[in-house]
Amino acid sequence: MVQTIFEDRADAPVLRAPGRLREWLAAEQDRWILWMPAAFGLGIALYFGCAFEPLFWVGAAATLGAAAALVVARVLALGRAPRILLMVPLLVALGFAAAQIRATAVGAPVLDREIGPLPVEGRVVRVEPLAEGTRVTLDTLAYERRMADAGAVPARARLRLRGREAPDVGALIRIRAVLQPPSGPAAPGAFDFGRQLWFSGIGAVGYALSAPEILAPSHAGWQPSLWAAGLRREIAQRIGEQLGSEDGGLAVALLTGDQTAVPTAALEAMRASGLAHLISISGLHIGLVAGLVFGAVRAMLALNETAALRYPIKKWAAAAGLVAAAGYTVLVGAPVPTLRALLMTGLVLAAVMLDRNPFSMRLVGFAACVVLLLFPEALPGPSFQMSFAAVAALIAAYEVLSPRIAEWRSRLGAVGGAALYLGGVALTSLVAGAATLPFSLFHFQQIQLYGILSNMLAVPLTSFWVMPMGLLVCLALPFGVEGLPLSLMGWGIEAILAVARWTAGLPGAALAVPAMPAWGLCLVGLGLVWLLIWTRRPRLLGLLAIAAGLASPALAERPDLLVGPEGKLVALRGADGQLAFSTAGAERFDGDVWLRRNGQSVARIWPAPGAGARDGIRCDALGCLWAAPDGRTVAIVRSREALAEDCRSAAVVVSLVPPGRACRAPALVDASGPQRDGGIAVYLVPEGVRVETVRAFRGDRPWVPDPRGRGRGSSAE
Repeated sequence: MVQTIFEDRADAPVLRAPGRLREWLAAEQDRWILWMPAAFGLGIALYFGCAFEPLFWVGAAATLGAAAALVVARVLALGRAPRILLMVPLLVALGFAAAQIRATAVGAPVLDREIGPLPVEGRVVRVEPLAEGTRVTLDTLAYERRMADAGAVPARARLRLRGREAPDVGALIRIRAVLQPPSGPAAPGAFDFGRQLWFSGIGAVGYALSAPEILAPSHAGWQPSLWAAGLRREIAQRIGEQLGSEDGGLAVALLTGDQTAVPTAALEAMRASGLAHLISISGLHIGLVAGLVFGAVRAMLALNETAALRYPIKKWAAAAGLVAAAGYTVLVGAPVPTLRALLMTGLVLAAVMLDRNPFSMRLVGFAACVVLLLFPEALPGPSFQMSFAAVAALIAAYEVLSPRIAEWRSRLGAVGGAALYLGGVALTSLVAGAATLPFSLFHFQQIQLYGILSNMLAVPLTSFWVMPMGLLVCLALPFGVEGLPLSLMGWGIEAILAVARWTAGLPGAALAVPAMPAWGLCLVGLGLVWLLIWTRRPRLLGLLAIAAGLASPALAERPDLLVGPEGKLVALRGADGQLAFSTAGAERFDGDVWLRRNGQSVARIWPAPGAGARDGIRCDALGCLWAAPDGRTVAIVRSREALAEDCRSAAVVVSLVPPGRACRAPALVDASGPQRDGGIAVYLVPEGVRVETVRAFRGDRPWVPDPRGRGRGSSAE
């Protein structure tokens, strides 16, 4: 149906539009189909944007209705334009339905409150070495619900162990632990980690209070996921034993995609220098594995004259590269960037085997549709957004520049070819960096100013030294002779770390910026899609939408007061826009997110009780008074003893204890436990205050713990 709608028939009328617009649309007919993944993604975005869980039949009904309208339009011969316009709601409905089906398929209970300490039993399905300690994921979870006084038992739980020793993958264990619901966003508008874990089947997190007791060793029976998880752990152990924590952690991340063992200092240096993509398994790694195997197999086959002259050794090498890329994807656990890279690499190698052009924007669109169909939950995450933005931008640049680059390459010698390669690395970094910048601003609130420089130094080192040695390590591990290639790989990793630390230490290497609002990201996404899909001059209109999205942080309203989910941390916004914190120790993760979203690198701390006023804040043992920039007095009440006085004198009262009915303040914010229900953001507006809660931001969705104290099940409830 799609092909018949978009086919270029000579007798079919094009969209009826005046003058040049009509001519432009007709000239771009071969690109119309590229809007399919955009419309499909819009449907997924609508699902995740709902404040409540839609009825299970909504997506299916919308899809059937849109399909029926399209069939009627074709039967009535309404013309090409109506059919194309009707295709858009069909794709949107398909995206919405795909997200609903996926949510129903993975639906599992979520713990609604902290429980324990109590004995917990489960099977180990994943072991992750951390910089300090170890983390395990358990399935087939079991504990006494009477002891827990909780709802349904989650399907999976993720626990942090006290020591470095951990049971084997597949073992059945019992451990004494405290279980908690997965944490939600640190503030309204921040990333929802609870949703991410829910789609991974994890309905509880927590920490162990005892060493694990092995009830049954790793059971017999071959399961690909458990086998791959066990292999990743064995690789991590053997690498760590030889290279140590820092180089070993980065080597494990490069080979298996597991970044949990990378020390914090090294990880921060990689991020600040713009090299974090090197340790996130994605297109670079899959492409290098496939390319190395492709080149090696083709070179070996070319040594045989009979094979080289009589058989399609290039196609055979492409098939070998595809098998290697698929095996590597299984090894690293198939995260979304890797699946995207495997799909695109597979299509490129398939094109080589079929003698077709392997580089086109349709390749990106096909891969996006497949990933979104299988994993719709990937759409709101930074991994999907940044990886596809980078690849699509690089393909678009390739479409424009490839003829000129091919001409230059034909005229250059060895030295010129090397210079052209370095120029290509710089151009790749520039294009990919520009395409991913808006998404980095939205998710991480950081700009790496020296990314091009660091990538020009580190990418060739990774491509020609570290990853080839890593491939040799993987081949040598089964035979126990990985020592030499692992040592050589370690030297390359040390050089990459040196580049990262040097560029991260340059003045202004990482620039902190305020968070972009969701509507700004939507503008950027629309503008980027418009810019990359079209090929003629009107594509430049996309730059206007991108510019408006990049300017959105300056127009976004910022909360004047923030309260953490446990009520132990409060932040106030001063006249200069900087946040001042009630303490430096409590709820540090949430505080770090607040700082980053505010574009702030260092936190101010409120004055100690009785120490006098600072930043307009004066505190005593019962609470604090804040002279807000608009002239109003805001009381932050920590004890009921201060309620009566503060409710009489303050214009706004933020009570961290239940205020009861006696408080008659002009504006009262009840931030005590039962009412807080997650963190809150308070806005001082002329008519009083406006309060936004994390609970309201998340909505009534399957991944949000039920406030009535009942564990949630699937989205069909």
